[in-house]
This record gives sequence, structure tokens and C-alpha cells, in this order.
Amino acid sequence: MKKINCILLIDDNTADNEFHTLTIKEANVCNHIQVALNAIEGLNYIKNQSELLPKPDLIYLDINMPGMSGFDFLAEYAKLDKKLKSKVVIIMLSTSLNPDDRKRANEIDEVTEFQNKPLTVEITQKTIEKYF
Repeated sequence: MKKINCILLIDDNTADNEFHTLTIKEANVCNHIQVALNAIEGLNYIKNQSELLPKPDLIYLDINMPGMSGFDFLAEYAKLDKKLKSKVVIIMLSTSLNPDDRKRANEIDEVTEFQNKPLTVEITQKTIEKYF
């Protein structure tokens, strides 16, 4: 199984983050998992890259978050320096059954894919195989 260095989870739901962290660990697909509890925290993590804060290879992004939604995050992310964004796969995660959310996500260049919550070990492993 291929391994990437870092996955960044951006989700305001701590239960989802804990479940997804355990799922990613069980899938054994990355060396580092970083959790951001909101979109601003996620943007700040990406902007402040260093040896201590590994650049995410994959971002799992929730859509519905208070303050700044996943779509708002993507609008700000698009403005970042190209070096910070290079080779980053962004997957929007949602419990939303609204087809408009999927359509909107698929129209954004930075979004690689739209997946429904919750993550599973199999889906996580297939995602790594598909994009890395």
C-alpha cells in the first residue's frame, strides 16, 4: 500500500474528526494526520508550512462549517501562492445529499473529488491508490 506524508482534515465536527483519524490510521496510508476544526485554521496551517508542519498531500474538506464554509475556504485557497497548492489533492466530504453541493464542488478547479461521509478504510485506500 502506497503511503503519502500528510493528510489534513478540515471539519468542525470533532466526532467526525476522531472517527476519520482512526479510519486513516487503520488504512495506514500516511505518516502525519493534521486536524483543523475550521476553515480558517486549515488555511493558516497551509500558509505556515515548515519542517514541523508538513505540507498536506491530501485535504479532506467538510462543506458545512460555521463562519467559513468549505466553499469559502476554496475561494481563499485559490488565492494562495502556487507553491503552497502544488500537487495537493482536495476531496470535499459531506453528509449533504443536496445534488447542488456535488455539482458546485465539481465545478471548482481545486476540488479533485466529492465523497460522502463517513470515510471508510477501503475508500481511503482507494483514494490514495487513485491519486498518488
